Amino acid sequence: MFVFIIRYLEFLKFVPGVALLFDAQLKLWTLIANPNLLNWIDDIEKEVLTWPGTTVTTHKYGGLQFNYHGKELGHIHSNGLLDMLLSRKIKQQLMQQDQRVQDHHRFKNSGWISVYVKYDGDKHLAIELFEEACKLHADKASNN
Repeated sequence: MFVFIIRYLEFLKFVPGVALLFDAQLKLWTLIANPNLLNWIDDIEKEVLTWPGTTVTTHKYGGLQFNYHGKELGHIHSNGLLDMLLSRKIKQQLMQQDQRVQDHHRFKNSGWISVYVKYDGDKHLAIELFEEACKLHADKASNN
């Protein structure tokens, strides 16, 4: 269903509130179908928030957005889809190392990646990816 919505009804994201409403429905479905996923997302949030300079906000298209000094590290939709911007080089390395790391579902030729958090082990991968994104942002900040 998520892929169908993204592919054919993407224009709805420009209608105020629709993306947030859709994500709320995803969260409700996840609560029924896979309640452990919500716990894993909470665990990811708790861990990332222990790092200096990190905050969490609501993403403009729903889900949790993780920030480092106000810049987006990535976001997790309520169905467990983690989207994150890294460099293209790091993206290629990660995709070769781990099959769970995939091209972003919309921005294929970029540094964006997508990972579905489906199992407890995926939670640990997500935390590692957020660590990588934090390092990338910290390196950019120190070079400026």
